[in-house]
Amino acid sequence: MDLGLANKRALVTGSSTGLGRAIAEMLAAEGASVVVHGRDADRTDAVVAAIRADHGDAVAVLGDLATDEGAAAVAQAAGDIDILVNNAGYYDGASWADLSTEEWTRIHQINVVSVVRMISHVVPGMRRRGWGRVIQIGGGLALQPVAEQPHYSATLAARHNLTVSLARDLSGTGVTANIVAPGAILTDSTRDMVLQAATANGWGPTWADIEKAAATTWFPNDIGRLGRPEEIAAAVCFLASAHADYISGADLRVDGGTIRNVS
Repeated sequence: MDLGLANKRALVTGSSTGLGRAIAEMLAAEGASVVVHGRDADRTDAVVAAIRADHGDAVAVLGDLATDEGAAAVAQAAGDIDILVNNAGYYDGASWADLSTEEWTRIHQINVVSVVRMISHVVPGMRRRGWGRVIQIGGGLALQPVAEQPHYSATLAARHNLTVSLARDLSGTGVTANIVAPGAILTDSTRDMVLQAATANGWGPTWADIEKAAATTWFPNDIGRLGRPEEIAAAVCFLASAHADYISGADLRVDGGTIRNVS
């Protein structure tokens, strides 16, 4: 299926590693010109090099989106953008008892206000050109939070909420706004957490055993495994594509059935 991404320019925030990298690489493989964003020059350049080695088109942009100045610099360096994927974010697994109000404020700046900054810089150009895609990376914790990391779950809820508001504001412009909500995805950091839990809980001995235990007790879902970064990237590419013109304000859950409601 031709997704119609040739000659489109995509900015994927936080794409020097993890989910963001998988998204950037798949968009490039589908023909988009990709702006790879990160804060570490070596990691960001490595993603660009990998995309180019696979005959894709990519450039690197560095900057801290948690500041007005950093976000403005990234947007200016990126140029006109057709597809904005707000992936950059932060979590630390802290509990209610561990969190200060300053830490609540910090994660809100990184996970929510940075998204607003990039929307404010990039979306006006989409409006003028009459076409665009804004895709937020959210998560199931926005809808069904747990006791741990309440500050992180609250920022995901904010991302989901602001996306629907943005979609309403973009009505009739040719620009859409949607959410991709991953479940537990097997990135390097997730693998590390699962292996630590496996040691604590006696899961094993093989990775297959550990993953099944995690998907049954720790991240329960109906598929019985963790998701893969490429599965999130595929959802993003579809929502960015010419085939998603009639989808806006949607929450596309890619979580193996973890969230069990019908809303």
